[in-house]
Amino acid sequence: MCKSRSATMASTPKPRASRSLPSTPTTSSTPSFKYNHQFTTSSTPPATATGTSTASSGTVSSSLSLSATLSSLRDSFPSLVSFSDLSTATNHFHSNRLSNTSWRCSILNHDAVAFQRTFRHPLHLHSDPTVFVSSHLSNLGKSHHAALARLLGASIAGGGDHIYLIYEFVSGASLSDCLRNPKNPSFTPLSTWMSRVQVAADLSDGLEYIHSQTGTIHNRMKSSAVIISDPGLRAKICHFGSADLSGELEESKSPKGRKRIEGTRGYMAPELLSGGRLSQQSDVFAFGVVLLELLSGEEPMKFKLNKTTKEYERTSLIDTANNAVEEGIEGVRKWMDCRLRDSYPVEAAERLISVALQCVHADPVTRPEMTWVAGKVSKIYLESKGWAERVQPLTDFSVSIAPR
Repeated sequence: MCKSRSATMASTPKPRASRSLPSTPTTSSTPSFKYNHQFTTSSTPPATATGTSTASSGTVSSSLSLSATLSSLRDSFPSLVSFSDLSTATNHFHSNRLSNTSWRCSILNHDAVAFQRTFRHPLHLHSDPTVFVSSHLSNLGKSHHAALARLLGASIAGGGDHIYLIYEFVSGASLSDCLRNPKNPSFTPLSTWMSRVQVAADLSDGLEYIHSQTGTIHNRMKSSAVIISDPGLRAKICHFGSADLSGELEESKSPKGRKRIEGTRGYMAPELLSGGRLSQQSDVFAFGVVLLELLSGEEPMKFKLNKTTKEYERTSLIDTANNAVEEGIEGVRKWMDCRLRDSYPVEAAERLISVALQCVHADPVTRPEMTWVAGKVSKIYLESKGWAERVQPLTDFSVSIAPR
């Protein structure tokens, strides 16, 4: 599983504090390793030997600093990793297995997780799959956000049938496990309203960044692909760039390719089930489902045996949410996760449910864009923060994601 360290919710940027620079060069014999503009200046070189030495030291210092900065910058970009290196890092895919298709390993100087994906290489675009992957890695490498698990690199299997995507390892538990722990269903680390609305804000902010700043599609949004950090209880979205690098986005452009779109029932937008192509609107639908999960604690879809007809009947979280809203405040209270113990602003909860239901509208054209969604969620978060400060619910107990 992809895991998470704390994610910081994007906020209004603060102006950077200005720095006053010295008007004369430093005369220290010890070179400074700061990003250095401080030895600029007079067109007349210093007459003393000390001054000459200082200027020379400053030049060396600046070169070393710039070299270190560029090296660090290169290391932060995703890399195309040879399959032999990945195989060695994972002990030939025999050790540190997290699931059937994921392995924890140490590679690219990071504690990482490698995910296996079916590789749908678009041969009509590039005869060499490495060119296709390298191009996407270069574009995705420019994207950084606190609510996204960082993409470190990718590796193509020898036969070319699979691609392995390498992400940072971040500790915590998936949102689905936090909401539905099979060992202790009555417990959740997300036991307060503020913890839930914080996760909602993190997720909306992260997906909005993917859509507006990278222009791509996530196509993996679901509660099991979201990690809640421990400690901190902040959310990170996993699998950023997976749809691009695996070739899913290119494949979905053709009618034949749309028949092979992968997804999880309950999160797939209606248009995808009927042969439509992947879009940012299908991401919005999946986000709306995750938001309903976050508020209710329930699965997106359940099947129950009808004792009378002896047939299984499907119960959709979208349907139960719509019914709750129609019943008013009492319906909303019954529908919300009982582990919140009625300690939340009902009006804010109603508005958040309303946002989620707009996201899961059957018509993709009617669904809002994530920029609008993130703005609404952020406003509800700020209002909830004010509510929490006034009410000050009991918080003098520790919370751990660890199993009980």
